[in-house]
Amino acid sequence: MTALGVESLSVELGGRLVLTDVDLAVDKGELVGLVGPNGAGKTTLLRTLVGLLHPRTGRVLVADRPVRRPGRAEIGYVPQRHEFAWDFPISVENVVMTGRTGRLGLLRRPGVADWEAVAEALELVRMTGLRTRPVGQLSGGQRQRVLVARALALRPAVLLLDEPFTGLDMPTQELLSELVLSLAHEARAVLMTTHDLPAALYTCHRLALLNRTIVAAGTPEQLRDERLWMDTFGVGEHNPLLKILKAT
Repeated sequence: MTALGVESLSVELGGRLVLTDVDLAVDKGELVGLVGPNGAGKTTLLRTLVGLLHPRTGRVLVADRPVRRPGRAEIGYVPQRHEFAWDFPISVENVVMTGRTGRLGLLRRPGVADWEAVAEALELVRMTGLRTRPVGQLSGGQRQRVLVARALALRPAVLLLDEPFTGLDMPTQELLSELVLSLAHEARAVLMTTHDLPAALYTCHRLALLNRTIVAAGTPEQLRDERLWMDTFGVGEHNPLLKILKAT
């Protein structure tokens, strides 16, 4: 079953089309890697899917139903770490609770079920022992896990991650990679942007090549045609990128 659908989506920023006629589907239990060059529109696409940006045309579907208010849909979003104000005086568990704001509203106080969802999310990312620590005291890897927990506190059917492994050490990358795969195996749909092409080729069930539109999508085996990667990244036939493709 298609958990997340994108149909003919176009997005305009500052009077310029940055995404055109994007069509994409992510099924339950699937991890899809969204790859493309800088400026291809990867972050713009994720931000549009969660309602932070408004499309010029097209629509977003969750569980085959059109989403009219994306910010309240069951889509969890993990932005890049620099987008969060880490110097704000707030504890880990309270940051994770902000992931429930879409359901709570701005005025209703969290109840037992909300705190249970926060505890469950912290357990998933192995941060329970640090739940009362100020977020400003966390390492880079711990901060990334907090952002993942904040998205999971919504108990979403769809999870979007924007460059979740950038700047992390190898053990933390491995922990998060295992977590992301386990979430997909639990019948969630996961869409993840990444610049780590070897990891994406090995880990993701499917890849979507994006450069302002979807150039191609399929399993790593189905995307062996070098021309697809050359067209997506705008590189020549001798670029090291193609050597990576051949080696995996």
